Amino acid sequence: MTPRARLVVLVSGSGSNLQAILNAVAEQRLNAEVTAVISNKADAFALQRAQKAGINTQVLIKKKDQDRREYDALLAELVSSYHPDWVVLAGWMRLLSAAFLDHFPLQVVNLHPALPGTFPGVHAIQRAYDAHNQGLIQHSGIMVHFVPDEGVDDGPLIRQEIIPFIDGESVEAFEERVHKTEHRVLVDTLINLIQEKERI
Repeated sequence: MTPRARLVVLVSGSGSNLQAILNAVAEQRLNAEVTAVISNKADAFALQRAQKAGINTQVLIKKKDQDRREYDALLAELVSSYHPDWVVLAGWMRLLSAAFLDHFPLQVVNLHPALPGTFPGVHAIQRAYDAHNQGLIQHSGIMVHFVPDEGVDDGPLIRQEIIPFIDGESVEAFEERVHKTEHRVLVDTLINLIQEKERI
């Protein structure tokens, strides 16, 4: 049997995308093990999801007077200790510097709730919804991409999916559709990445 891929998942919030990964692993759809879940926020609900699944969790909070690159170097050291095949940013809300990324070339995978070149950074779903209401766009979407450098949500694209707007839909309903799409596409992307690496 092919050895399972080792995933380290970085989180900052509720962890619904982490839960999608955990479910896929439990259902044996994803030939992987989540070796650690690491958060920059001690109260992130994602940590409780991981602990419930019996996964090792770590919290690494950036101190106010701490240099960003110093923090990222410590984070890289922590992540490296789990020997990941892939580092998955699932709602990780910090921009990573080269002090982290240089340790994991083409191994860091990010999920962003917008299409390439649109709405980088925070509040992408709300911004897209507002743009639609202003008549500027007819659809938004999600993307999964590699993170090779310090660019914001603009690394090499792995997969994208368009999500059309529904006239009269509330932002809450639109956000729910975005998240459902995220969960499916992130898991499918990881399945494909792992299978491709197994064939090499």
